[in-house]
Amino acid sequence: MKLGLTLPNFVEDPEILLRVARAAEHAGLDGVFGYEHLFRVGSDGTRRPALDGLTSLAAAAAETERIAIGTLVARASLRPAAALAHTLDTLQRVSRGRLLAAIGAGDRESRDENLEFGVEFGDVDDRIAALRFAVSTALDHGYPVWVGGMHPAVRAVAASADGWNRWGGTSEQLAATAEPLRAAATRPGFTISWGGLVAMGATDAEAKAKADRLGAGPHVIVGGPERIADAFRALGEAGADWVIAGPLDSQDPDNADLLATAVRPWLETSA
Repeated sequence: MKLGLTLPNFVEDPEILLRVARAAEHAGLDGVFGYEHLFRVGSDGTRRPALDGLTSLAAAAAETERIAIGTLVARASLRPAAALAHTLDTLQRVSRGRLLAAIGAGDRESRDENLEFGVEFGDVDDRIAALRFAVSTALDHGYPVWVGGMHPAVRAVAASADGWNRWGGTSEQLAATAEPLRAAATRPGFTISWGGLVAMGATDAEAKAKADRLGAGPHVIVGGPERIADAFRALGEAGADWVIAGPLDSQDPDNADLLATAVRPWLETSA
């Protein structure tokens, strides 16, 4: 199973994001993944800045040499399919063949972003159609194309792509959707990935203190290396080829080292 880390897109200073990308490569993780949002609204209602996901990934690719560079996810509603495919093609060239291109249809959290910037959001059918066209346009360009999302129609699009990403949920929920989707997949080497929020620490107590400080919700995986490894192992047994950790404190580059040098050994020990 491969381990990835989400990048801190919701910052003003791009050096914060690049520092995490460099730390992930140095630690030996398998991939870094960037969100695609025009802005985010915090739990207190404050609007947070957002670095463009695809541009940031190009910068991260230029700062690294080995680690995979992934979108999580590029939204089919934000760019025309041809423009998105052209940008992904460029990312593939800039990264020298390290791109993992995950594309999604957008959800209710995306609506306000689209409308504020004058981009039509559409209903579910509109967004699924845009997703299907974006995926078909990007396929067979030399990089894997994953589809992200839980809607049944999104999973149907994923079955014709190279992989699928589920954001959040338990290992039991992942198993219930991963097995039939892998059976329905039409392309060889179909990849299933899970991404979700985590609060990690050197010990369980340290992780809990961090989670409490950052206001972790009930679906955040919280723990020291052994507990995090147990959760990731269960996701792997449920069908995940990739587990992509989204730290609550995503700006801290030490998360990369914790994943690679503390969590991964526990995974390998129990393999």
